[in-house]
Amino acid sequence: FPVTILTRDCYELAEHIQTEFNIEGYPDERYLQLIKDLRPAQATLVPDPPGVLTSNAGWDCRSNYEFLKPIIAQIQDYGVRVSLFMETDFAQLDKAKELGAARIEFYTGPYAEKFGADPIKAVLPYQQAAIHAKGLGLQINAGHDLSLENLAFLKASLCQLDEVNIVTGK
Repeated sequence: FPVTILTRDCYELAEHIQTEFNIEGYPDERYLQLIKDLRPAQATLVPDPPGVLTSNAGWDCRSNYEFLKPIIAQIQDYGVRVSLFMETDFAQLDKAKELGAARIEFYTGPYAEKFGADPIKAVLPYQQAAIHAKGLGLQINAGHDLSLENLAFLKASLCQLDEVNIVTGK
């Protein structure tokens, strides 16, 4: 069953985290206060507002450019690295870089859905997008619907992968 992390949990976890701390969420006032207070190593911005159980798409950086630009600058002023939750569209990756993101986190839901039928076909858009993103100087994270089985193939296929989030034990 899904586990919900509450705002107060972030403050309590911060006292015990000995590895890199990444706080993922929608960049509203509450989220930005968390980032300001806790100064995690990374802030991963997702396009879904609070109340949405899980993401099902990455940012549209073109239509959200004016919204994201000052938020990313503010987070960077706190000394926190910014990652944007993204799909594999090259033009969107270009905008992520233009916005100042240091990393992107690929939304891997489509990969996971197609993996069972054809792993090579499922991973191809991510391989191509990873090459493009690395060429822009972006680091690459991945997360969503990953399992131990499909993660192993993804990791072997994307030598550029820096970090993985949201892996189930299946």
